[in-house]
Amino acid sequence: MRFPGLDSGTFRASRGSGAAVAGSGFGSGYQGSSFSELLQVEFPHLAPDFRHASGEALSVPHGTTVLAFKYAEGVIVAGDRLATEGLRVASRDVQKVYATDDHSMIAIAGAAGPAIEMARVMRIELEHYEKIEGLGLELDGKANKLSQMIRANMPAAMQGLVVVPLFAGYDLRRKQGRMWKFDVTGGRYEEAEFEATGSGGLYARESLKKSHHSRASRQEALEMAVQALTDAADEDRGTGGIDMLRGIFPTVLLCSEPGIAQARESELREVYESIMARRARGNGAGARS
Repeated sequence: MRFPGLDSGTFRASRGSGAAVAGSGFGSGYQGSSFSELLQVEFPHLAPDFRHASGEALSVPHGTTVLAFKYAEGVIVAGDRLATEGLRVASRDVQKVYATDDHSMIAIAGAAGPAIEMARVMRIELEHYEKIEGLGLELDGKANKLSQMIRANMPAAMQGLVVVPLFAGYDLRRKQGRMWKFDVTGGRYEEAEFEATGSGGLYARESLKKSHHSRASRQEALEMAVQALTDAADEDRGTGGIDMLRGIFPTVLLCSEPGIAQARESELREVYESIMARRARGNGAGARS
């Protein structure tokens, strides 16, 4: 499969290099299966380290609204594309939703740089573990691994570089979609139906509270996701709505038993136009009355 934000050639290269790392026997002979620990022991100069940065809060781009919820076939994760720096638009085209392996996904909110780095390291962490141990972590173990990474980010969080992701995936043992939210200390909390975080998370949750049902079809799930992000963008200036002029659409990943699929822009455009048409008809009816 193709991982969003990563071409297959790069993915193959990273898998090959991971195997070389695992079998090359570095200086101290680290024998564990954690890529993060391997990095700290063998290549500490390559590991992200904010411990010696200034104690003052830093002004950096922040990702805003992401959401996750269950639907009939599994779980869906979506995020807008806007990154803000204070009142300024830092980027209109940031990817906030990533596949971490064939059956799990992470959606990032908070300081964009550390959040994106955490998503990438998480993907390598899971791949490295599978190569060393010969089998992949179960979904609970993956969520726990992300919790440890968030806890390790605490020194950076104290300086304003907070990372608060959502994690979701399809549990092959339980045959169902599952999702977790996290706090800044690394605490993880499994959600039964839906969750949203970021500056527009409150409005996205309120939207999902009205529309969500766990037996939704794929099409219904796309409509709920786009509706929630559109509602959040209406109320929160830090959340980017669908930009038809620039052709910028949310990133939407769906995870089910066969694996992860990304919603096409044409699908999202059709859903958005349908939502806008319904709103227009409602406004017209109100004006006539």
